[in-house]
Amino acid sequence: MDMYIETSKFKTKSGKIYSSTLLRQSYREGKKVKKRTIANLSKCSPDEIEAIKLALKHKLDLANLGSFDESVKCQEGLSVGAVWTVLEVAKRLGIVNALGSSRDGKLALWQVIARVIDQGSRLSAVRLANTHAMASAIGIEKGFNEDALYQNLAWLNDNQERIEQKLFKLRKEQSSNLFLYDVTSSYLEGDKNELADWGYNRDKKKGKKQIVVGLLCDDEGEPISTEIFKGNTSDLTTFYSQIEKAKKRFGCEKVTFVGDRGMIKRTQIKALEENGFQYITAISKKEIETLIKKDHIQLEFFSKELYEVELDGVRYILRKNPRRAEELDQNRVRKRAAIKKLILDRNQYLEEHPKAKVETAVKTVNAKIKKLKVDGHLSLETEERTLVLKLSEEKLKEESRLDGCYIIKTDLKQSEADKQVAHDRYKDLAFVESAFRTSKSTLELRPVHVRTAESTHGHVFVVMMAYMIMKNLDMLWKEIDTTVAEGLKSLSTLTTIEVTLNDQTKFEKVPEPRAQNRALLGAAGVSIPKIIPRNDAHVATKKQTRKSAKKT
Repeated sequence: MDMYIETSKFKTKSGKIYSSTLLRQSYREGKKVKKRTIANLSKCSPDEIEAIKLALKHKLDLANLGSFDESVKCQEGLSVGAVWTVLEVAKRLGIVNALGSSRDGKLALWQVIARVIDQGSRLSAVRLANTHAMASAIGIEKGFNEDALYQNLAWLNDNQERIEQKLFKLRKEQSSNLFLYDVTSSYLEGDKNELADWGYNRDKKKGKKQIVVGLLCDDEGEPISTEIFKGNTSDLTTFYSQIEKAKKRFGCEKVTFVGDRGMIKRTQIKALEENGFQYITAISKKEIETLIKKDHIQLEFFSKELYEVELDGVRYILRKNPRRAEELDQNRVRKRAAIKKLILDRNQYLEEHPKAKVETAVKTVNAKIKKLKVDGHLSLETEERTLVLKLSEEKLKEESRLDGCYIIKTDLKQSEADKQVAHDRYKDLAFVESAFRTSKSTLELRPVHVRTAESTHGHVFVVMMAYMIMKNLDMLWKEIDTTVAEGLKSLSTLTTIEVTLNDQTKFEKVPEPRAQNRALLGAAGVSIPKIIPRNDAHVATKKQTRKSAKKT
């Protein structure tokens, strides 16, 4: 008679799937082989079932198994906590499904997960796979090196539209018909990138070419699509492709675009109208002054409370931010103090050096005044060899009268969005600004090291998906007062225990997490299996580290 363990799954009429684990015995009655159930092991833990399997396997030589120390070997395995958590969140967000189960899809998934756990190059992502249970979690069967990840960036570029469409379709029912859009720039290392060019550098990196990055988000700041443009592309020019995406790629019939004052102008509004879309934007200081001159609005309309004016079917929502007005005033005071200090230094120098030219000192101070952009109300005069700063109170009053004042412009009807809603939706552009800050600093969007346009698009797309995960984790861990970086650092310490039985049977056991990690996993709603399947996919870098290179 032979005993064995049998595991089976069955589906009920309601669709629920149950599994049972039974200890069975086969025996012979005459010429027939029959089976019977000895025990129901369904409530046993995986570890207990493995132990029973081991005992059955060695039932004839249990005495020869030796002591526990001789038969069972344990050693530290790979980190599992962080990679499993990020993977589970990626599944919920639809990223795993959108990338697909192909080898390229799984390599792209690892690039996204690696970017969340520990930012860096494709080389560092490969090295990270040697410390985290990446292959087991994702199910990559064949190893890879950094070249495979660089090639994978091109695959991401080729499949970006398809992936973004899948991600959009998954949450289309939950999102509103409102898109937030903004752009930023990201500087480059070197000048060989195919999209590199000179432009308005938001990173304040002198002597560095750049690319322009556009990000389209839903009303909650969740990224929908990202797009790369040449470094000299204007904000206005990038907007047209966003309209086309909404219309053709995402199949939207009614959408309201929200963009800042430099994004949505007359021609962009016309393009929106032609596609049946609407807008919320703001107008420039010059446009505000024009409205005042034409007596369409008055300076008295600006206050802490919202005030609305409608002209030719377009609504203008006015407000004055007292805090911003105070900031601008204090900023002028600081600039004036800096100029006064420079004048004091120059006057002292002129006094101590009789041969020094007054014209040179005047040129230096005027350059400072122009650089600080206060030449509208400040001017420099000379009295013999002394420099004197002159302040025009009248010009200062004129210059500061619109401090903190802004106007939001929209073609939405009152029934579609009252003035408070329209105002708040414009302020939601802060979501996109936050995404840029996190992507450029924490997720290391910049500096861009790749050269081809395809790799650049792939790199930025990876960062966008990584931001989606990080944003979600930040929300989940906010209640336990833990940052994403702190949480992932702690979870990275949760490693498997690699168990070897009699130098043959191998499996990876996950120990019970300590209290801190239990709290993190619980808040994220992540459950890590007790036993992790082994995966011996060979992941290695082509490039040697300095230390290993010296040894060879």
